[in-house]
Amino acid sequence: MKIKEIYDLALKTGIENDLRSKLEIKEYLNRKKKVFEKLSKEEKLYFDQETLTNPYSDTRIHFAGGKKEIKRVLCGIDLSTGGVLLAKELGVDLIIVHHPIGDSLANLDSVMELQIDLLEKLGIPVNIAEKLTHKRISEVARGLNPVNHQITVDAARLLKINLMNVHTPADNCVFQFVTQEIEKKKPRYVGELLEILNEIPEYQEAKKHGAGPILFSGNEKNRAGKIAVSEMTGGTDGSKEIYEMMARAGIGTIISMHQSEEHREAAEKAHINVVIAGHISSDSIGMNLILDKLEEKGLEIIPFAGLIRVKRTKHKK
Repeated sequence: MKIKEIYDLALKTGIENDLRSKLEIKEYLNRKKKVFEKLSKEEKLYFDQETLTNPYSDTRIHFAGGKKEIKRVLCGIDLSTGGVLLAKELGVDLIIVHHPIGDSLANLDSVMELQIDLLEKLGIPVNIAEKLTHKRISEVARGLNPVNHQITVDAARLLKINLMNVHTPADNCVFQFVTQEIEKKKPRYVGELLEILNEIPEYQEAKKHGAGPILFSGNEKNRAGKIAVSEMTGGTDGSKEIYEMMARAGIGTIISMHQSEEHREAAEKAHINVVIAGHISSDSIGMNLILDKLEEKGLEIIPFAGLIRVKRTKHKK
């Protein structure tokens, strides 16, 4: 496969698993195009034109000047310069990392608009969802501003190793996967919800290493009520002010990848049960669902950097 084919497959899979409809995604991209068309010639030079066709600003090809035909892929959740050196030593054709780096990290805040759509579908008035999410987007953007985004990208370029990352498309996959598990088994109590998560291989493996699903707020004996898989996709943590509105919308329990102490306290104050599925393990589920498709195309996947590789499909040899 060529790196562009791998990239396109990841985006396609992300769109197929997006909580928004294809029409909603098309409208989102059309709004981007209208903004671009109104810019001056000079402003267009600095506009991120990748966002005109890619609805996920946190997913990119960062370097494609290495090998043209991709057969062996090193895939991990995070990437350091040491990981790039390891890739060189192993002689792989491409590194795929989950978490944003380079331009995708600098533009992580842009993908958070997805959270507004999710909150609206959960019953939160869209005007409130927009105001609180936009406030949080501004906070994230300011936090990302001073970061040295290009360290690992520069290393890959110097060593001529192809590099890309896949963030929200993978998060969309785990969002749908967990949502479907919950809808299928319909847990009534919080403890039953934890049992369902602990049946998933990636979470089982994480539990062996002290990072399995855990209850952050509430009690296992509590009735779960309406369950929202609300913090699995959409870039990063949303607004901690949203939990009161969730409670008013009838949500009794949320499932999250991870949560700050401030967010936990806000959810607890709103009397919402909080189940943390696990960060790296949840990321692994999302990546695995995409990697399975790549293995079906004949690629060799070498997991590293926290990726808990679980295969759900048989691939052709």
